[in-house]
Amino acid sequence: MPRFAFLLIVFAFPTGTPPGLNSIIHGLEARYHRASSLKATFYEQYSDGKGVGPAESGTVYFSKPGRMRWEYESPEQKLFIVDGTNVWFYIPADHTASRAKIGESSDWRTPLAFLTGKANLTRLCRSIEVVDPKTDANSAENPSAPGNTVLRCVPRAASGDTGEEIRDVLLEANPEAYLVRIVIEQPGNLSTEFRFGNWEENVAIPEAKFHFAPPAGVTIVDEANLAGAIR
Repeated sequence: MPRFAFLLIVFAFPTGTPPGLNSIIHGLEARYHRASSLKATFYEQYSDGKGVGPAESGTVYFSKPGRMRWEYESPEQKLFIVDGTNVWFYIPADHTASRAKIGESSDWRTPLAFLTGKANLTRLCRSIEVVDPKTDANSAENPSAPGNTVLRCVPRAASGDTGEEIRDVLLEANPEAYLVRIVIEQPGNLSTEFRFGNWEENVAIPEAKFHFAPPAGVTIVDEANLAGAIR
């Protein structure tokens, strides 16, 4: 199931009176563009509208220009790397690694505009708005904690050539101005939720983190895209 790898970023705005949309966007872009590298823990869960799948968690790293590394640690080890040229997906238990060029991959992690600081939010979103809390306590549009702000983005491009539509993307930030949650919503009540914590900026990340060296005995499979490779 392809998903939209959207803004894994950090943004700043003053606490107190909720800021306007433009203030949030400008603060978001300014804060993230100052970071040359990022590190965070993540939690991921997929829902098909009837139930939720098993939760996955791990550590994610970002580095300019255009590189990232997702280390899935639980319940199964997985590795997803964008090295600036190629997109790699590797499950050690399968002894196989998939490879695709960035421009050919429609996997949700590959839109790198914010990670490389080369685009702005309004270029990635056809529309964007601040979401008001709903009376339904279970609505994904509600902030997960008091004082948080939720944005809704309708992406200009959703899922490459797969033909599957992304309805919208919700982004939630806490009062300390860190991204804490992303919810990717698709028609049919399909959704994928990511939660982030322990953000670190401008950390020293070994160069080797952003390169994949296939272990002995691992088969490399070149694919036109990696849409839905990880769920």
